[in-house]
Amino acid sequence: MSGMSDNVGQYGRIGAVPVAQGADVPLTHPEFPYTPEPAGSRGSDTFSSTAGAPGPSAPPPPSGIWGVFSVAFYRPFFDVDTADVAERVKDALMPFPRSAFLEKTALNPDIYGPFWICTTLVFLSASLGNLASYLSYAAGSGSDEHWHYNIDVVSWAAAIFYGYVAVVPLVLFFLLRYLQVSAGLVQLWCLYGYSLAVYIPISFISVVPLNLLRWLIVLGATAISCVFLGFNLRAQITDGHEMWFPVTLGAVLLQAGLGVLLKLYFFT
Repeated sequence: MSGMSDNVGQYGRIGAVPVAQGADVPLTHPEFPYTPEPAGSRGSDTFSSTAGAPGPSAPPPPSGIWGVFSVAFYRPFFDVDTADVAERVKDALMPFPRSAFLEKTALNPDIYGPFWICTTLVFLSASLGNLASYLSYAAGSGSDEHWHYNIDVVSWAAAIFYGYVAVVPLVLFFLLRYLQVSAGLVQLWCLYGYSLAVYIPISFISVVPLNLLRWLIVLGATAISCVFLGFNLRAQITDGHEMWFPVTLGAVLLQAGLGVLLKLYFFT
């Protein structure tokens, strides 16, 4: 019995594999080698960890003239967040900004903000324009004519805002190219789109049935928009060509004409 207890004390429990106490036994097998992990490391979780797993790669940007018909071609121009759009709208509402808008957006011009500004103006001008017309009708002296909602203003508003922001910068782009002035087309779309942001808040005020007040509000907003546009165009064209004054003046006059058109068509 004492011999058995000696064996138990030397090799451990009865029935276990005889292993001498204090000996380091490698937990490995010739056919299934085991490599211990370094101290402090965690085991990999195949189901929750995606490190090292091949993921879907972004498609390469389109090249060539046919690239303009691809959605991927326009993706970089929508790569902005809410903070970027809010900052650019704030700059557009300042008549005399500290720095040129075109310089601040040179590396990342967007058409996301201009698109939604124009879309917002289309619906605001159509709905609030009809509301302003009704309030003017209700505030006027008794009339035998009945007021009716003008649904055509929706299509006209879309043609005015989308057409103006799309066509005028395009014409200006080719003019600047002819004058050998460096200016990107997307930059100009971005500039013109944000220059219309000031008309969004004044659309709500223009429903007041006072024609003089409407004129003052629209003309004030038009002045802010024109100064913003003229300041940036002058800063862009002055560095490259001596024809900056007539080009800037023509762009400002077109912008002023747009403001007068909005007043006469939507808020009369």
